[in-house]
Amino acid sequence: MSHTNNLVFKGLKIVSWIIFVGLCIEAGGLLVNFFFNIFNPDFVQNLYQKLDLSDLYESSQWAFYSMYSFILFIAILKAYLFYLVIVLVTKIDLVKPFNSFVSKQIAQISYYTFSIGLLSFIARQSAKNLLHYGYQTDMLNEFWTDGQAFILMAAVIYIIATIFSKGVALQTENDLTV
Repeated sequence: MSHTNNLVFKGLKIVSWIIFVGLCIEAGGLLVNFFFNIFNPDFVQNLYQKLDLSDLYESSQWAFYSMYSFILFIAILKAYLFYLVIVLVTKIDLVKPFNSFVSKQIAQISYYTFSIGLLSFIARQSAKNLLHYGYQTDMLNEFWTDGQAFILMAAVIYIIATIFSKGVALQTENDLTV
């Protein structure tokens, strides 16, 4: 592998770690907000992203829990997705990349990416539905605006996983014939 490719790959590892840490901080901040929204709603305006859903909580606890569940699940799934990416870029052997671990890891990444996209789409539709009933959900749109991009990205990653799966089969067959 050339020096430039090795340098780029190390840069991708660093960027993956930075994104992972940022997503973990976001998920943790949202989790803290969730508990403060329930136990001490007066303090919410000083918390992470100033996500104040106390009005929604007072209007309907069901709507509050459902919307916040979507927010938390999406944030946690994004953090876990980048954990899988970190495991992949850490354990991949660039000299012989077509192995069963890489194939399974890429497939798993595509499944989690699709889950994030699907959950974001369902959350957006649920928020629109609650808006028709008079609940204020406009401040939540930032949490699921990229659902369509995740679904498209999942399709591309799944195609790559399929190619890797076929590459593993061909490499195994080639190793057996030699």
